[in-house]
Amino acid sequence: MALLASCSASKSKLQAEHKSKISSIKSIPTTPPVTKINTAPPEELPEDKRVYNITAFALDQKGTRYQYGGTTKKGMDCSGLIYTSYLQENISLPRTSRGMSLEGDRLELAEVNIGDLLFFETNKNKKVINHVGLVIEIEPGHIFFIHSTTSRGVIISSLADGYWFEHFVMARRLI
Repeated sequence: MALLASCSASKSKLQAEHKSKISSIKSIPTTPPVTKINTAPPEELPEDKRVYNITAFALDQKGTRYQYGGTTKKGMDCSGLIYTSYLQENISLPRTSRGMSLEGDRLELAEVNIGDLLFFETNKNKKVINHVGLVIEIEPGHIFFIHSTTSRGVIISSLADGYWFEHFVMARRLI
């Protein structure tokens, strides 16, 4: 038995809405990357259109304060942001960044696209994945991702920034 699904929004309409939302965010840096990253071409868009709903939800959380274990607009941590964003498409993930890092397919940086997850080890004393971000935009030399940091809450960063590149471990695609 085959199941067919239809959606009133076309892929190109979703892509246009995503671009519009990204364009309205003023905090995406336009400076040259600190670290040179070989990225997928910006015109190479994701095949699964669910990523646009996932990233749109995550972008709506921008500015939310950090709260350990949080999953609401009152406060959220990095894995809470990803967990709730993927739930928008009824995709249930483990609740920790470490657990999420075991899901999906591992990617080379040049394969990373919108909707993919980036994983980091930010604790100097422990070699364990403890941070995750959601890719929202690809530009030459930049992979922009949204995440929740303890100091600034939900923000957008570039993997080309020295700190994030140095602590980057891997990328994974879930859908």
